Amino acid sequence: MKKILHYLTTHIKADFNSFLYAAIAGLLVITITFNYIYDFEDSVIDAYYGEEIRFVWYFLFYSFAYYASVLIVVLFKRNKEIFSNKLFWIFSLTAMLILAFDGGFHYHYTYTHEAGFPAVLSDYVFRCLSNLNSLLTIFLPLFLFYKLKDRQPTGFYGLSAKASDLKPYAWMLLIMLPLIAWASFQPDFLDNYPSYKDTEADEYLGVPQWITALFFELAYGLDFVATELLFRGFLVIGMVHILGKDAILPMVVTYAFLHFGKPLGETIGSVFGGYILGIVALYSRNIWGGVAIHLGVAWLMELTAFMQLLRQ
Repeated sequence: MKKILHYLTTHIKADFNSFLYAAIAGLLVITITFNYIYDFEDSVIDAYYGEEIRFVWYFLFYSFAYYASVLIVVLFKRNKEIFSNKLFWIFSLTAMLILAFDGGFHYHYTYTHEAGFPAVLSDYVFRCLSNLNSLLTIFLPLFLFYKLKDRQPTGFYGLSAKASDLKPYAWMLLIMLPLIAWASFQPDFLDNYPSYKDTEADEYLGVPQWITALFFELAYGLDFVATELLFRGFLVIGMVHILGKDAILPMVVTYAFLHFGKPLGETIGSVFGGYILGIVALYSRNIWGGVAIHLGVAWLMELTAFMQLLRQ
């Protein structure tokens, strides 16, 4: 825990600028308010589900978040040479294209719902593939980019680096447990969780329900590993040789946009969580701590949601 606190205090002392942070906060307040008033991500972008134009929408959506925040950082840090740096554009556009590809990917729906897949299994398999898609949409593109263009000495964007001591992250999860338990009593919580839904797939397959639930939760967890790899791995560790410590704030804003389809409290929490995990990734050069926190929170939310359903 002391190491994490040291990372945080070191970074804040070196990076904090009240006007810069206020400007980033203002951008977040305006965009979050706009999204949750007009339901932009769900009502506008998702209205194109199944169409290739959705890739374009997501590219513009995430690019606005990232480049608007980079522009703010540049203006306050007076570091205009970033925009003339060829590597900045190669790396950042790669990240935006991967986000667009992942956000707009819909071909698993065609496979499970329109290609003669057994109806009783279609929804369950679709939900599993929605998480396993990250193997194709995030892991594979980043791995190819790493092998062909990057090859950083820290390994595959912090994922292949030596894992750090995970005990501090276990303490962080214990601290967060009461907050997660409290959140489980909020009205919109059970509208979103648990992510696993009883689809009768277990009956069709002739297996206990815990097996279908376990497989789904493992696939669900893999998606969070992919998220850490892209945001804390690529957008922080991968960009640090270009942006230095300034890689964190644009990542945080873009990470908040990733949560725009989630409950408002979760989106706001992602800002603070993304900032902390970004700092840890920056100074430790690995993402295992972030993976532990992300998976822990995700599965604790699933567990508390299951408990709420049993209580009802």
